[in-house]
Amino acid sequence: MGKPTVKPTNPQFSSGPCAKRPGWNLAALGQYAPGRSHRSAPAKSKLRAVLEQSREILRLPPEWRLGIVPASDTGAVELALWSLLGARGVDVLAWENFGKAWLSDISSHLGLSDVRVFGADYGALPDLDQVDCDRDVVFTWNGTTSGVRVPNADWISDDRQGLTICDATSAAFSVDLPWDKLDVVTYSWQKVMGGEGAHGMLVLSPRAVERLENYTPPWPLPKIFRLTKGGKLSEDVFSGATINTPSMLAVEDALDGLSWAVSVGGLDGLIRRCNVNAGVLDDWVKRTPWVDYLASDPHTRSNTSVCLSIVDSGFSGMGVDRQRAAIKNMVSILESEDAAYDVGAYSAAPPGLRIWTGATVEPADLEALFPWLDWAFETVLDHS
Repeated sequence: MGKPTVKPTNPQFSSGPCAKRPGWNLAALGQYAPGRSHRSAPAKSKLRAVLEQSREILRLPPEWRLGIVPASDTGAVELALWSLLGARGVDVLAWENFGKAWLSDISSHLGLSDVRVFGADYGALPDLDQVDCDRDVVFTWNGTTSGVRVPNADWISDDRQGLTICDATSAAFSVDLPWDKLDVVTYSWQKVMGGEGAHGMLVLSPRAVERLENYTPPWPLPKIFRLTKGGKLSEDVFSGATINTPSMLAVEDALDGLSWAVSVGGLDGLIRRCNVNAGVLDDWVKRTPWVDYLASDPHTRSNTSVCLSIVDSGFSGMGVDRQRAAIKNMVSILESEDAAYDVGAYSAAPPGLRIWTGATVEPADLEALFPWLDWAFETVLDHS
């Protein structure tokens, strides 16, 4: 086929940081006040606004706490693991890179011995029915590096004794999360909302707060992980204060994204946009013989971070090293043409493509992308 002529208006399909909301530009940050302390009244009002607007859009129950913490989603997960684990045995679900990273922290760094692991290859889920919710449970809702998500929370017991700790970084705002099943939820601004990195969001249920106030881990906690003082929750972290200095520029950007979310219909509108984009991509996959999903079960397939395998016989006959080299070449060609940025699979995942279909992506840009993917694949295959 010949080289396409129509390019995506926005060729940003990275799975993090993700595309900004449609129409975004630097003027959106015009209310930013440089040089003001994050403890000043204007700054604290903006931090509170992020919490209040996020709560409303996510439909968070009133008794669940929401706070801004350091170091993006990774920092929020680490804070939860170091602060809450050790009180009972832990079940860890690890079917993609980040679940495996949390497993490493729990076993190797915290040194917990009563750990059960439920793993699966990239593209699949472990058997969720084996999980014991009377133990603490650590899992990723949506595996950004594998394109696999849990289909629901039916496997989580209502009368559980343990805590459920959920890394929801690319599920928040794209899934209607069942808060009654989740005790700790983490996410960042840089995924579905298209915000900036470096800041994490931490949701705590009343059961998680009770654990924090009645359990002291046997290891020392760094300052940026400390959520209690004198045996009580530091409520100021959940009302506009932060553990360390936040970027008020990033806060302004987060507020812009939240305002946009309201304009497209709130959570329902965001989910609808994700599902429409995933459907547009699905139509292309179904009519394209050289590509298929890494996640074979449609019920566990992500609607945001879609991971694709190349199934063409000419490609699959290559060794893995040659496959990775071919994918790298394909991604480079697309970037050089300004047709698509950052669409290669995660480095530890099987060779393939990864395309973000979150709410800030426009369906028309996906439609414009597909001919470029076809052309780039044919170009690389012809020269391999």
